Amino acid sequence: MQYEGRIVKGIGGFYYVDTADGILECRARGIFRKEKLIPLVGDLVTISVDETTGTGAVEEIHPRKNLLIRPPVANVTQMAVVVATANPKPNLYLLDKLIASAEYAGIHPLICWNKTDLDSGEDYGELYRNAGFDVLLLSAETGQQVDLLKERLKDQVTVFAGNSGVGKSSLLNRIFGTETFATGDVSSRVERGKHTTRHSELAALPFGGYIIDTPGFGSFDISLLQPENVVELFREFTPYADGCRFRDCSHTVEQGCQVLQAVEDGKIASSRHESYCALVQEIRDANKRK
Repeated sequence: MQYEGRIVKGIGGFYYVDTADGILECRARGIFRKEKLIPLVGDLVTISVDETTGTGAVEEIHPRKNLLIRPPVANVTQMAVVVATANPKPNLYLLDKLIASAEYAGIHPLICWNKTDLDSGEDYGELYRNAGFDVLLLSAETGQQVDLLKERLKDQVTVFAGNSGVGKSSLLNRIFGTETFATGDVSSRVERGKHTTRHSELAALPFGGYIIDTPGFGSFDISLLQPENVVELFREFTPYADGCRFRDCSHTVEQGCQVLQAVEDGKIASSRHESYCALVQEIRDANKRK
């Protein structure tokens, strides 16, 4: 019998596929090794199950919409970047790098400002809305806009990203309605206790969709980029970047740069431009070390 489903966990050569009949354990066919194709968490697959033995096999991996390297997961539709309005103080460069990594992968970034019970975050919200992003002002403590977050997560495959202490686990507890998630431990949702997970995993949301249970999300490998590519990852720069005096403008210091003019005119937030410049410099420094 054949089933269609999504791989939600892969460990020790076994793949666990979420199907209409529940989660089924499978092995991958040897042909994938010959084709040098490794099934990944998030893959949409066709599997077959031997009704006599109950053993399953991954028969086909459907084409992937995208692929993340860290964590290794396919077909992500959304990145929820969680950042606290206070305690800890927002690290805007980390936030902007995570947004850039989502843009690079073609994944919708959802900016989740948490701890609005400590600081309203209205200024931050306005800054990123003006830059063209989907923004929520949340409080895991009071439940502010958590229902809106659930709406954004419904039927999506979402990776949660953000540094420690921003309240990711507290938000997830609000979403699931239980005290299931310990700090840094999404894996307990799928009944693996509190052991540290070393592999990616999807946890099904009760209202549809998945979140990615991962030992940590790292921003994209900057070695994949050249400095001139970075402007493409800052969406609000696009209307101005082609109007610069010099075709090879880096949008950092040049005279006649329309991006710099937009920053001066308040059309682009100075903090976003600072992050852009820092990322360009980080890539240049990395290239020098090659």
